Amino acid sequence: MRAATEQHRRPDATQGRVAARYEVVLVAYRSRPLVEELLARLPAEVPIAVVDNARGADGLDQVVAGRPAARYLPGPGEGFARAANLGARTSTADHVIFVNPDSGPTAEQFEAMIADLDADPDLVAVGATTVLPDGRVELGVGGWEPTVRRCLVHAVGLHAILPEAGVYARPVPGRPLHLEWLSGACLVVRRADFLALGGFDESFFVYNEDMAFGRRVREAGRTLRLRTDILVPHAGGGSGEAKTRMFQMRGASMMQYVSTVNGPVPTALMRLELTLATLVRLAASAVRGRRALVRSHAAYVRGLWAGAPDLS
Repeated sequence: MRAATEQHRRPDATQGRVAARYEVVLVAYRSRPLVEELLARLPAEVPIAVVDNARGADGLDQVVAGRPAARYLPGPGEGFARAANLGARTSTADHVIFVNPDSGPTAEQFEAMIADLDADPDLVAVGATTVLPDGRVELGVGGWEPTVRRCLVHAVGLHAILPEAGVYARPVPGRPLHLEWLSGACLVVRRADFLALGGFDESFFVYNEDMAFGRRVREAGRTLRLRTDILVPHAGGGSGEAKTRMFQMRGASMMQYVSTVNGPVPTALMRLELTLATLVRLAASAVRGRRALVRSHAAYVRGLWAGAPDLS
């Protein structure tokens, strides 16, 4: 156990104490069972900051209090980006690792991604490849900048045969793939670089803050990397919000991002393409009798056109 502890911590000569080499930042919202499961899988000496956007509503502070290397932060309750930035700003670690409560990374995987950052000063972030409970790689572990062409590929389903031509990536495990943005489900960043680039864009409540951060990285002439050989289990959708509301948020955030970086004409075209793609999927789900998916797709379209739901 002592050797493991020395991996996670380093001497801090300036303050005369032992400081964390890295710290996991976990943003939670009414997800205590998921957080408990995640913490149980990680060694007790792994430093973790739990940012609770529900502010103790489900007793998460008590869970954190029982873990020696963990700290509890009452979150602002204003979305993922703001809470994640709070965790990063208040950390003293060299590296910050953003992890979703419904994921299952290991300390060994953290070390492997940090080694990439240590070896390449141009790198700002390294992401893991998340896999669904059925073993498939998750669509959207990262991707490329949305454009009219890429959204069209997505809309007509051509990404199935042209996997690098759409917006969202589903990489083959072990096969390197260059992406323009990475999901924050399991993402390691060099903390100083992350903060210098402004962190996640807090104008996004949830979703697309990772896409916006990827753009900041590229504009700064820096790079990011997806580790397709590091596979992390991810349940996908562990959240206290109703699933349809989150799908509406997803659509709203996409249009917020697209409209911020594009003019009115390409923005309108991409909205139409994404609407077409989702309506086709909605119809297919209806034929199969998958009512929950029908509601989710309808909510996404609503987000594309009407914006975010009322979160008050």
